[in-house]
Amino acid sequence: MPHSALAPFSRLTSAPADLTLDLCGDEHAGKGRVWRLIFDGVAGEMALLALILDGRTPLAEVVEGNVVVAAGRLGTEYGGIAVASFEDILARVSTLIVAALAGAASPALPLLPPGARPSQTLFRLSSARLPTLAAEQVARKVARKLYHLCYNAPHWRIGWRRLEGAGDLIDLRRHPDEGWHDLPDDGRRFYADPFPIVREGRVTLFVEDYEHRLGKGVISAVAFGPDGPIGRPEPVLEQPGHLSYPFVFEREGQYWMVPESYTAGTVDLYRATAFPGGWVKEATLLSGIAASDATLVEHGGCWWLFATVREGGGAFSDALHLWSAPDFRGPWTPHPRNPVLIDIASARPAGRMVQRDGILLRPVQDCRGGYGAALGIARVLRLDAEAFEQTVETILTPGPQWQGRRLHTLNSAGGLEFIDGSALSPRWVKGAAA
Repeated sequence: MPHSALAPFSRLTSAPADLTLDLCGDEHAGKGRVWRLIFDGVAGEMALLALILDGRTPLAEVVEGNVVVAAGRLGTEYGGIAVASFEDILARVSTLIVAALAGAASPALPLLPPGARPSQTLFRLSSARLPTLAAEQVARKVARKLYHLCYNAPHWRIGWRRLEGAGDLIDLRRHPDEGWHDLPDDGRRFYADPFPIVREGRVTLFVEDYEHRLGKGVISAVAFGPDGPIGRPEPVLEQPGHLSYPFVFEREGQYWMVPESYTAGTVDLYRATAFPGGWVKEATLLSGIAASDATLVEHGGCWWLFATVREGGGAFSDALHLWSAPDFRGPWTPHPRNPVLIDIASARPAGRMVQRDGILLRPVQDCRGGYGAALGIARVLRLDAEAFEQTVETILTPGPQWQGRRLHTLNSAGGLEFIDGSALSPRWVKGAAA
């Protein structure tokens, strides 16, 4: 762009600004109020790019002097792809700055368990380091391509176990010694987002049922007996677009569901007329929004809806929005401080919220290592019309009792507990998608 193109804007510098936003780390002595944007304490896009190339989670802060005005842990949908990650993160930086200007942003992020925060030591991006980083990027792309040629990806799996008086994960804060049973699939589809509910003394499990050949999820259900699933999940709700995260609950003697339908740009409420099927849409709770994993809870005399929202680009998992309503049918009012949290480590819901000893606990996704990489348990410290605060007390990752690379949903009902995570599904499985 020629400098002449900026001429119409030159008048903006003729008078002192009320507030200067410094994106580069320049000196602004004597120029009034200045907000600086820093990434892990360092200003400038090269600092951000260095973090991305090193596979790190950028901590973005807007600071005035030595005071933090707004902070966020920023995420991406394209881990390992530098340019796309850079664009995702810049989109969320815009969200953070706008929230700070509106006075809605929080200067503090949820505390994480000791040892859970990645090292914040920033390496300096130099010309000598660039060839190595470029080679690592190419190697990751090649590995990803080979993986997708050999396996259906992503491929999730559901684990279940009987509690039988034992503590659940919220009590244990670790995987059970006995491990988990797998809900089997045929390799052509995966099951994810387990939501159990009890009806007439029997547990029914609702899941996302994703067939690789079709590239779209539907909601399926399967009954559970003393020895596990009775049959396999069968479809109970399908729409033209993708469905997942079947948040199911009982109220007023009826069964309701709020599935994720972000591809339709809505959050919809369904009612079962022939449980576990016969779902009819009762209301659209939110519209014109790309909301992920809508989760409802009654608290403080009203209903709250939690969801991460992708607006103006950026990741699906790092910007938490809240709405409140007098009834689960609505009308829903957005929280005045939306997004109430920008944090790839603890924003996105991961299952039903639960009350323990008067404390509201919230399963969350820790996506610092990629979507659904780990499961956090957060204690809600404040939830009202003025503010939201939480602290993350536990982070659970895959391990000997839960093999794989991911762990991202937690729910229980009727003495059964369910989680989900990643699995391998070779593309040469008989009948699998080519």
